[in-house]
Amino acid sequence: MNTIKHTKGFWSSIVLAVVFSVIVQFLINGGTLNQFYVNTLFFIGINIILAASLHLIIGVTGQFSIGHAGFLAVGAYASAIVTMKLGLPFPVAILAAGIVAAITGLIIGIPTLRLKGDYLAIATLGFGEIVRIVLLNIDYVGGASGMTVSHFTTWPWLVGCVILTIVVIVNFTNSTHGRACISIRENEIAADAMGINTTYYKVAAFAIGAFFAGIAGALYAHNFYIIQPTNFGFLKSFDILIFVVLGGLGSMSGAVIAAVLLTIISTFLQGFPEVRMIVYSLVLVIMMLYRPQGLLGTKEITSFFKGGKSVKGGVKDGNKHTAA
Repeated sequence: MNTIKHTKGFWSSIVLAVVFSVIVQFLINGGTLNQFYVNTLFFIGINIILAASLHLIIGVTGQFSIGHAGFLAVGAYASAIVTMKLGLPFPVAILAAGIVAAITGLIIGIPTLRLKGDYLAIATLGFGEIVRIVLLNIDYVGGASGMTVSHFTTWPWLVGCVILTIVVIVNFTNSTHGRACISIRENEIAADAMGINTTYYKVAAFAIGAFFAGIAGALYAHNFYIIQPTNFGFLKSFDILIFVVLGGLGSMSGAVIAAVLLTIISTFLQGFPEVRMIVYSLVLVIMMLYRPQGLLGTKEITSFFKGGKSVKGGVKDGNKHTAA
């Protein structure tokens, strides 16, 4: 019964998101929303995909990665090459960006995910910087001056990718494989002792997260017209990490809400460059002082509505439905 209620709440949220996206599309077509608000909405959508993909790696599997901007860069440049150099359609570019980023995730994940904690964080940070430096020195993609990209990202494509990302990650989390990832997060030694192939599941989560980060890169590249290696530095990785931590480690809803709120705050403070980062940092400090578990902790937003129950991920859930 808990599973049915949880499923109903999740799909109700998806239906509401679709209705909202249709309304926004009408507003865009009618010219009601100016370009500033349209760009903000697109940026929010891209950040939601990034937050959800990193949520799978950190919030569900418990692997502290701070190189997510590297997968974003790989997806952005791979998609740009497909459309601008090879002349292939945008859908092919999106798929290629996800696949190339996932393969990169596998290549990086297999040797590095045997590491834990701070060592893993340093390794992933190094990966992100390696990607940026390599792109700086490849003339084929413009080097330091960047690469000009045509505008192909539309609202329907963005919404479709956001919904696909959330549906896939939520269903993965609620599957047997997702429960194995949660057990690794809770206690990797105990999970290994119970016969769970911890390295396999960590690499799998890493590759899936990288796949969707690559898709976000494709949408990013074809929305902002030009991409440069400086757009994908380690500070970008920390921005994505903040979405997951602020929302609550283990909460998909929290990561999405944090991505929306912080994107709005960051966007509307662009006119005040002197105080923008001060206000942004102050919000984070206050949040960590008074609610260190994040906005939602390990709960999902559906648990706050009538008929929904708080369901926490972890070894204490017994036979209950597990959701991260």
